Amino acid sequence: MSSQIHTGLNRTGLQASPIHSQELLEAEDALQPQFTGILADFIDIKAEAICEADPLGSVPPPASLKGVLKTGMKAMVGGHPQVFIDKLAERAAYERGGTRLYDALIVKFQSCDPAPRGISLAELAKIRADELAHYQLLIEAIRSLGADPTAQTPSAAVAGMGTMGLMQVLNDPRTSFSDCLNAMLTAELTDVDAWELLARLAEHSGEDALASQFREALLQENEHLQHVRTWYQMSVLSGER
Repeated sequence: MSSQIHTGLNRTGLQASPIHSQELLEAEDALQPQFTGILADFIDIKAEAICEADPLGSVPPPASLKGVLKTGMKAMVGGHPQVFIDKLAERAAYERGGTRLYDALIVKFQSCDPAPRGISLAELAKIRADELAHYQLLIEAIRSLGADPTAQTPSAAVAGMGTMGLMQVLNDPRTSFSDCLNAMLTAELTDVDAWELLARLAEHSGEDALASQFREALLQENEHLQHVRTWYQMSVLSGER
């Protein structure tokens, strides 16, 4: 498909047919159910549902003696090991999703004819490999704390939901490569801030070795962000959508 923006037959706007648009608006007034309640009542119902809802999940207790001892010591000194483990699981879920996003972006790139300028398959494959390596780093970090890397914690659940919309953009056959770069820019911006926070959490938890590794991952994520930002800007300035 063409990635160039062009003028075509688009009838989604009301101005495409003023007469029929007026009929549509009149029908909406006639057929739409009338709002008879008080807005505050509807807000109260929603607020009540939020208050009564179960949490998304929990952080399971450590399964190993090593994990019990490590988290117990941190709790004794006023730390919050469950928060650190939750955020490790969140990043693992996000990096796993990021690997799949780049899988989809590579397929989209290979389907472009002609190929987008200024981008190579090798560069995309390198970033994809970094994402997978980051996921594996996080899995080992969770294990080193005696926690279960397969458990879906609350933040991991949120991360999974957050990437669903991005995945839809990447896998929709109608989206252009530029559209996909726009979605990846959102993913990379989130990734950079999250790795910065994770490194600070590691330092706060006294896990200096992990903090150093996370800082290295942060440097790579900043490189990813710069690449994606540049590629997206190039695609828009060249007239792609």
